[in-house]
Formats: sequence, C-alpha cells, structure tokens
Amino acid sequence: MNKKEKAEVVAEIKELISNSTAMYLVDYSGVNVDKINQLRSSFRQEEVTYKVFKNTLFKKALEDNKGYEELNDLLVGMTGVAFAGENFVAPAKIIKKFFTDNQKFRFKGCYIEQTFYEENKLDTLASMPTKDEIMSSIVGSIAQPATGIVGAINAVMRDLVSVVDQISKREAA
Repeated sequence: MNKKEKAEVVAEIKELISNSTAMYLVDYSGVNVDKINQLRSSFRQEEVTYKVFKNTLFKKALEDNKGYEELNDLLVGMTGVAFAGENFVAPAKIIKKFFTDNQKFRFKGCYIEQTFYEENKLDTLASMPTKDEIMSSIVGSIAQPATGIVGAINAVMRDLVSVVDQISKREAA
C-alpha cells in the first residue's frame, strides 16, 4: 500500500469516526469468512458499518481525532470496528448474540459519544433499550394521559346526554 492509498484509508476512517455516535472494537480471530459475512449482514440490517483496517492506520486516524486514547491499547491483533449511527446500542446486541452463538468473537471495548466502555461492559450495553424502544415508551407515556382525558370527556358527554334525556322525559310527563 503506497502513501496515497494509506492517506485515503486514514481519511475514510476519520470520516467514519466523525459520522458515528459509537465505535465498537472486536477481536475476530478464529472466526471463518462465512460467519464474518453473517455478522456483516446483521450489522447492515441495523445500519451499522463494520470495517477492518490496519491497526497502524486506525491509530493514525485516532491521533487526529482527540478523545479516543483508550482505543490505542486495544488496537492489537485482528481488530474489527463497528461504527454505529443513531442506534448506538445495536452493535452491542449483535456482538453479544454473535459471541453467544460462536464463542470465538471477543468484544474489546467501545466509545459511545465520548465515553469509553471496557470489554466487561458488553452485557450492560446489550441490555440497554434501543432508540426505537425508548421512543415507543415515551409515546406510550404521553398517550396514556391523553387517553384518560378522552375517556373523561366521553363520560361527561354521556352524563350530559343522560341528564338531558331525563329532563325531556320529565317535561313530557
């Protein structure tokens, strides 16, 4: 790889970092190509970009993006990186499931926004709700009082109709 190609790869990494809310590092040693392709497919379904770069080039890109110092020590061996967009929990769920199914995949650590999480935090990250789950919960919480208000208004209307009906019956008698 010549200098120009290396510079292009470093630029690609920088762009991925700047467009991501999270970066997950994994050790994929011992995993065959078919399993990696399954993993990539799972990531694509959740709009997560999974890439493998030379560790030295990734370190070079991190030098220009301050705040990711903890990753430097993790960039040894066979390292894959999952870049998450809005759904920063999806990679954790996919990595955990993949490890549970294959036992050959290892989570090294990640950054979510500007916070570093070590490898022992995978279970915690994977158990977090996704953005869609959080939004559904919020909408449900907001809609519930509105449903109560609609029910109360309907009850008042029923009572009012009942009172008017009783008054009309009394007037008719």
